[in-house]
Amino acid sequence: MTALVDTPTHASPFARPRTLRADRRRWQDGPTPASLADLVALTREVADEVHLGRHTVEVDPVHRWSQRLHADEHLDVWLISWASDQGAELHDHGGSLGALTVVRGGLTEWRWTAGSEDDDACRAEELASRGPGLRRRVLEPGRSVAFGLGHVHDVSNRALETAVSVHAYSPPLSAMSYYGVEGGVLRRTRSELVQPGQSPE
Repeated sequence: MTALVDTPTHASPFARPRTLRADRRRWQDGPTPASLADLVALTREVADEVHLGRHTVEVDPVHRWSQRLHADEHLDVWLISWASDQGAELHDHGGSLGALTVVRGGLTEWRWTAGSEDDDACRAEELASRGPGLRRRVLEPGRSVAFGLGHVHDVSNRALETAVSVHAYSPPLSAMSYYGVEGGVLRRTRSELVQPGQSPE
């Protein structure tokens, strides 16, 4: 069901250097030579390819549809479609960094925040109250967001129009934990291994 895209290295965004400085690996964001900025740039490049029709998008009205576009030891890249009311449970990405770019439609993200550092940076729609809690942001077409280590969120399509997004993870997803919020406290409910090639949930 999943497939790897085999494109010439000179034309593929996956073959580009992982950092702007060849003499310096970017470990400050996490355990990978790719930085959050690299992952955002990559998802934007692939989103442009989707706009140009280089990748086929399918829609499953029952389950989110996904296709892995690339996989190597450093990263994997996924194309995902979201029919109306489809979503992902509140989760993290284990030891992986991540990024997504919305190609079309819109996605709603609820992200957990401790509240103290980024309250002033939140848009008004995100800041229902100060302090720890979930913040909502609407991701419109062309919007990209990055996920550092420890980022906990859920993502869903609350519109009638199908949404399409490109996701990149580095290193490739190998585990995810799922959460609930009880009395304003974030609690992990379970952790699951992610098998190679398994669609990110």
